[in-house]
Amino acid sequence: MTRSKNRWLIALSAVGIHISIGSIYAYSVWKNPIQETLGWSRTEVGWAFSIAILFLGFSAAFLGHFVEKHGPRKGGLLAACFFGLGMIGAGFAIDMESKWLYYLFYGAITGIGLGVGYISPVSTLVKWFPDRRGLATGLAIMGFGFGALIAGPLINAGIANIGISSTFYGLGAAYFIVMVCSSLYLAPPPKDWQPVAAADRQLKPNARRGLELSQKMANEAVKTTHFYYLWSMLFINVCCGIAVISVASPMAQEIAGMSAASAATMVGLMGLFNGLGRIGWASFSDYFGRPNTYVAFFVLQIAAFIALPVVSNATLFQILIFLILTCYGGGFAAVPAYISDLFGTRQLAAIHGYLLTAWAAAGVVGPTLASSVREMTDSYVGTLYIFAGLFCVALAVSIWIQVEIRRIVPAVQPA
Repeated sequence: MTRSKNRWLIALSAVGIHISIGSIYAYSVWKNPIQETLGWSRTEVGWAFSIAILFLGFSAAFLGHFVEKHGPRKGGLLAACFFGLGMIGAGFAIDMESKWLYYLFYGAITGIGLGVGYISPVSTLVKWFPDRRGLATGLAIMGFGFGALIAGPLINAGIANIGISSTFYGLGAAYFIVMVCSSLYLAPPPKDWQPVAAADRQLKPNARRGLELSQKMANEAVKTTHFYYLWSMLFINVCCGIAVISVASPMAQEIAGMSAASAATMVGLMGLFNGLGRIGWASFSDYFGRPNTYVAFFVLQIAAFIALPVVSNATLFQILIFLILTCYGGGFAAVPAYISDLFGTRQLAAIHGYLLTAWAAAGVVGPTLASSVREMTDSYVGTLYIFAGLFCVALAVSIWIQVEIRRIVPAVQPA
């Protein structure tokens, strides 16, 4: 490509794509208006979101090789087409009052756009920022976390002024334009490109280049134990985090005695901490290493999930929830840099895509587990203790990865 590309504009382009597709996290804003207008049940409306997350994971896995072969620009443009079409098609489905068309467009087609759009810019950013992989991927994935904060008010205002279907049409067109413009600037760095030292004077002296224990093809990476260690850690982190997101309001009212209004405010702030955790923890990992960062995630969350059932103070309860949400977001943001540390950047998009199947699986298992245990025990306490146990497993895996890395490179601390 050309050397005139600015890596910070590459990062901004990645943020543009992720803020667009991150609007999926504002889906709850659509629920009540669709239920009231079309008479669909809460479960029927909710299925569209579950289908979208499922297709996100599997499209990322199957289309990761497409991104590697054709580059991030074409990957981003493909994502723009699917995501924009899915949103516009969802508006058409609402006009037709067709639940199955809605599942097709908002669930499957939008979900494919989500998966391709999620991985396309991330692998490119890692290559442009070999010195700050965590920060770079954290910036983009932070955009995904903050997408709901921007989309929520827009959806509310649109529904109130122009109706549900017209809001889908308008947002679909707007996201398509933003994603196309962002994608057109995306490009991998030139061969053997390195950041100019003068451009990085603001870096602290202990910011280090990624370790890169190996350079593996995607089909080689998925045959290693390290891949399944990462998969299991991401699965547990997402499973428990997304379960908390799905039941946060009723759990806060049951355990901490919060009012419905206060719990709703807490849920809104959770999106903020989700986004802040993505940039904060990913930047932290550049200086303290990805393995150490994941150990910190799991130690903190074990303590938080054990403490939550016995916390009756609303303020302390919310602090623990916000802490969990920072770790939930940080787990997404730090994992691409972790992949590059273990497997290199040769086929990072494809490996990242395979790993995101953990998100698809956790999106189904986490909320289902939380709801099932709540129904069986008539309390959220059992669910929280189960999740604390799962984090103990994740902690053991994260420590074992450190042991193996130090065995491979005993003289080097992972970065």
